[in-house]
Amino acid sequence: MIVGVLVELVNKSVDRIFDYKVNDSLKENIKIGIRVEVPFGKQTLEGFVLSIKEDSEVDNLKYIIKVIDNDIVLNKELIELGKTMKDNTLATLISCYQVMLPRALKAKKKNNIVKKYDIYYRLSKNIDYKFNSSQQKIIDCFKNSDLVKKDDLVKISKSSLNTLITKNILIEVKKEHYRMEYNNKNSEIKVLTPTQEKVVSAVDLNKSDTYLLYGVTGSGKTEVYIKLISKVISKGKTAIMLVPEISLTPQMISRFSEVFGNRIAAIHSALSEGEKYDEWRRINRGEADIVIGARSAVFAPLNNLGIIIIDEEHSDSYKQDTNPRYNAKDIAIIRSKTNNCPVVMGSATPSLESFARAYKNVYKLLSMPNRINGKNLPKVTLIDMNSEIKRSKSHISIPLLNSIKETIDNNNQVILLLNRRGYSSFVTCKNCGYTFKCPNCDITLTYHKTSNTLRCHYCGYGTKVYKKCPGCHEEAVSNLGVGTEKIEEELKELIPNAKVLRMDFDTTSRKGMHEKMITSFKNHEYDILLGTQIVAKGLDFENVTLVGVINADTSLNIPDFRSSENTFSLLSQVSGRSGRSSKKGEVIIQTFNPEHYAIKYTKTHDYIGFYNHEMEIRKKLKYPPYYYICYLKISSKDYETASLESNKIKKSLERNLKNTIILGPSVANIFKLNNIYRYGIILKYKYEENLYKTLNMLIEHYRNNNKVAIDIDFNPNHF
Repeated sequence: MIVGVLVELVNKSVDRIFDYKVNDSLKENIKIGIRVEVPFGKQTLEGFVLSIKEDSEVDNLKYIIKVIDNDIVLNKELIELGKTMKDNTLATLISCYQVMLPRALKAKKKNNIVKKYDIYYRLSKNIDYKFNSSQQKIIDCFKNSDLVKKDDLVKISKSSLNTLITKNILIEVKKEHYRMEYNNKNSEIKVLTPTQEKVVSAVDLNKSDTYLLYGVTGSGKTEVYIKLISKVISKGKTAIMLVPEISLTPQMISRFSEVFGNRIAAIHSALSEGEKYDEWRRINRGEADIVIGARSAVFAPLNNLGIIIIDEEHSDSYKQDTNPRYNAKDIAIIRSKTNNCPVVMGSATPSLESFARAYKNVYKLLSMPNRINGKNLPKVTLIDMNSEIKRSKSHISIPLLNSIKETIDNNNQVILLLNRRGYSSFVTCKNCGYTFKCPNCDITLTYHKTSNTLRCHYCGYGTKVYKKCPGCHEEAVSNLGVGTEKIEEELKELIPNAKVLRMDFDTTSRKGMHEKMITSFKNHEYDILLGTQIVAKGLDFENVTLVGVINADTSLNIPDFRSSENTFSLLSQVSGRSGRSSKKGEVIIQTFNPEHYAIKYTKTHDYIGFYNHEMEIRKKLKYPPYYYICYLKISSKDYETASLESNKIKKSLERNLKNTIILGPSVANIFKLNNIYRYGIILKYKYEENLYKTLNMLIEHYRNNNKVAIDIDFNPNHF
C-alpha cells in the first residue's frame, strides 16, 4: 500500500504530496484524512493522508512511522474545500488545512493536549466478601446506579475504597469529561412577528441560495436565525452560526443554549486549546448539531449541513489577515453549494458589495425595516467639537456630560465608544517635537498609564516612559491624543459616583473576561460601559438609553477607500445599542466633521442614502463593488532589495495583465513592521484572464528566494 502524504511544512517549495509505503501492521488503520508521522529528510514530521494507491512512480520510498489518529481529521468535504481555497487564495495547501483545525489536531509535531476524564466505579459481578460498615456504605451507593463517581465514594472512606479496589470488588471506569458546559434547554422559541415570519418563510432550505437579511438594529434578527435553525434541525440536518466578535459569542451562546440545550458547540479564539479540542471532537462525533463561533467556525466538520448564518456580515473580521487569506463568507457559499443549503447573511448596515449583489439579484434580499417593539430608532444628536472643545474641560463635551449624568440619575445605563485603546495615542516632546516610535515598526507608541509603559500595538514592543526627551534632553514630554484609559480617568473625575466599566483589548485579554463584563453590566453593576469597537455590535442591554461617541472621526482619518463605509457602519451599529427595550433611546456623537456624509447619514439612520452616495464615489474611483482588487505586498529586511524587486514585479505585471489597472509600487501604510520593509502594488480589474496564471508565475519565481517575500491578498480589507 502506498499513501500520499501532505507534510506540515508551510514552505512553498514542499507544497506537494509525497509518497510513502505502509507496513502490513498499519494498513488496517490507514484512512484518507487521518494524520501520520513520517520521515522527511533528517526530520520526523506529521502530515495528512490525502491518497491511497497500490503503486508509485518514485523509487526507494520510505515507510510511514506511525498512524496518529483513530478517527478521520479531514473529511472528504474539507479535503476538497482546502484544494479550492488553495486555488482561490494562492496559499499553500497545508496552510489551508491547518487553519480548519484546533491546535491539537493540526499536523504539527509537539502538540500535546490531553483529554480530561472523570473516574467512576462499578461493582464486579461476582462478590464473595464480608464488608465492614464503611465498605457497606460504599456498596450501598450502587443500589440506584451502575456507575458512581470516585469523588462521592472518597467522601465515605478513602481507605475502604482502596481496599475494595484492591480486592477487585470495584472496577474503575474512565469517562471523558468535556471542558465546556452549556445550560440545559429551558426556553421555547419566541412567537415571531408577521415580518419575522415572512422572512423565515422566504428562505428555501433545500437550495444553495445566498440571502441578505437587511434588518435595522433591534428588528429581531436573532430570533429569525433561531427559527430557521430549528426548522433545519427538525429535518435532521445541522447548522453553523457565525458571529464577528468574540464578545458576541457569550450572549449568542446563552440564547441558543436556552432553546437548543447542549446540542450546540462553540468555536472561537477565546477558548483554551483544550476546549477547542473537545468542541471539535463533539462536532465530529455528531454530538452537536449547531456550531456557534467566529470566522474559523465556518470549517466545522458537520455532516448533513442544512444552513449557514452569518450575523453582522459587514464586519471585516470575517476576512483573515494572514495566510491563507480567506473570507468566511466565501467559504460559507462554497460549503452551501456542496451541501445544497442556504446561506443567510444579516446586518443593519450590509457591506456595499453584499448590498450591490442583492440589488442585482445575485443574492436574495430580505428586509426587516422596523424595530420589533414598534419603537422608533433612537434620536441622534451631533456635537460639533470645533466649537465645543473651547468650552469643555475634557474630551467629553458639556451636552454629552449632562446627558450622562441625567441618564444615571434616572437609574439607566450608558455606553460610550472610543475607538482607541490606551491612555493616549502617542507621546511627544513639546520642546523639540520628538515622537516616541517603535524601533521595529514605522508607528508611534501608545501610552498605557496603568502600567506606565509605551507599547507598539503591532509587534508588542514595550518600554518605560521617561520624563526627559531622548532628542533634546529636556523635561518636556507630554501625552497627545486620547485613549480609553484617559476617558475612564476623566469620567471618574467628572462623575465620581458613576461606576465605569472599561472594555477593550487590554481589559478583556484574560480568559472569560468578555462574558464576565457583559454579565456584570447587564446586571446593572455598572452605570457606564466604555469601550472600543467591541461595544458597538450585537450587545443587547434593556437599561441602556444613552450611547455616546467620543470621537466619530477616528476611522474617517484612516487612508483606506472603505473608511467612510466603516465609519457609517460603526456609528450605526453603536447607535443601535440605545433604547432597545420599552425605554426611549438617545445617541450623542461628538465629531469635528459634522458635514461629512457618513456622519450625516448616521444622524438620520439612512443606510440607503449612504449606499447611493458611496456607490457614486466607488464608481468614479474604480473601487469595489465595481472592480475587484488584488493587493501584492513585497517585503524584505533590506530596504534597497524591497524597492528594486517591487519595481521588477510591476514591470512583469504590466507585460502580462492587459485588462488590469496597476497602481504602485508604493510604500505600505506601515512601511516598516518588525524590521521588515514593505511595498505594495494594487491591481484593479473586472475580468483578467491571465491574473492567476501571472500571479502563480511570480510565486514560482520567488519560491526559493529567502531575501524577498510576496504576499497576495484578494479583496483585502486594508492595504
